[in-house]
Amino acid sequence: MTLRTFLLGACSALAFAGMASAETLTIATVNNGDMIRMQKLTDDFKAKNPGIDLEWVTLEENVLRQKVTTDIATKGGQYDVLTIGTYEVPIWAKQDWLLPLDNLGANYDVDDLLPAIRSGLTVDGKLYAAPFYGESSMVMYRKDLFDAAGLKMPDAPTWDFVADAARKITNKDKEIYGICLRGKAGWGENMAFLTAMSNSFGGRWFDENWKPQFDQPEWKSSLQFYVDLMKDAGPSGASSNGFNENLTLFQQGKCGMWIDATVAASFVADPKQSQVADKVGFALAPDKGLGKRGNWLWAWSLAIPAGTQKAEAAEKFISWATSKEYSNLVAEKEGWLNAPPGTRKSLYANADYQKAASFAKMTLDSINSADPSKPTVKPVPYVGVQFVAIPEFQGIGTAVGQQFSAALAGQLSVDQALQSAQQLATREMTKAGYIK
Repeated sequence: MTLRTFLLGACSALAFAGMASAETLTIATVNNGDMIRMQKLTDDFKAKNPGIDLEWVTLEENVLRQKVTTDIATKGGQYDVLTIGTYEVPIWAKQDWLLPLDNLGANYDVDDLLPAIRSGLTVDGKLYAAPFYGESSMVMYRKDLFDAAGLKMPDAPTWDFVADAARKITNKDKEIYGICLRGKAGWGENMAFLTAMSNSFGGRWFDENWKPQFDQPEWKSSLQFYVDLMKDAGPSGASSNGFNENLTLFQQGKCGMWIDATVAASFVADPKQSQVADKVGFALAPDKGLGKRGNWLWAWSLAIPAGTQKAEAAEKFISWATSKEYSNLVAEKEGWLNAPPGTRKSLYANADYQKAASFAKMTLDSINSADPSKPTVKPVPYVGVQFVAIPEFQGIGTAVGQQFSAALAGQLSVDQALQSAQQLATREMTKAGYIK
């Protein structure tokens, strides 16, 4: 064997060994704008971690929830990193389905995470998911349409003001709808909005004895208000619209108001993405004067399923994607306006971010005002603002959401939808042992 042949063989062996040692992380995530942006920026992660490859499974919100829940419950092992929310984390951690994130690195600075967001992802003092972005909800509105109608949006509007303004600025002949609200069925789609809205109307999912409350006047008032408002001032086909569909409508100039996640603010205010970027104003989510606003609390977060064989690499990725350095990377590439919001104290203390994001204070105030331990006007036995933190809620919430979406579409009356919701929730809660 010549020296050249020996060296070529050695190089080939080393190259093969390098290929064999490379790990591929399969990451399940939602098709929201911030996650799409993250995928475009992962060359930075790969440069710092040349032994780790990334494979993305990007899904619509309802589909993502279904697939990751099925996979983790059956120990399917399809994914190494999961995008999950504030609802799943404490439930799954207590079932030992998630690994604690106890090695995010010396520079990660867990104490920089906003307390309201961090607490929802912590079980028994351990962080089980790292927040990629956090959110509450608020009103986004067209200042030009309000000016033309002689209206002025208060910083803290009531539902009555919002409804009156929505009807006044609607011009269906020009495809301008006074208000866009979620109608797509799902516990995290229309029911996130409607649960938070009902809280402000005095409604609640269950009383202190876990009896469903859809037969009470507060839910009737809330759902009737929503259906009537959307019929008068909403877009056609609203029962199919979730977060992404309404975002597109607003960016195209077709919504006078949109009440939804605070994370949307950067997308409607970005002139590269929004036709009305220079016309957008922001206000707190509305109330009915009962002491609760219709805003929620949520974080889309990255977690490691207990079944993965690649936990060390997965934690490296999560540390990168949820770090202060990642926010700086987004700012460098796309401007401070687009930094992932709602997770870190340092972002809201950053003068460059405050200057770029006119909605920064409104977002932080909305996040800090949501109280998962006291989400309703009347007392309840559960924790959670726009969801109920019990394992059964995912199924019940989506089933109720289907009834309410049908009411919005005109397939059921409000009374029929509420009656069906009451019956199915009572049946499931009795079967699960909550109702004795």
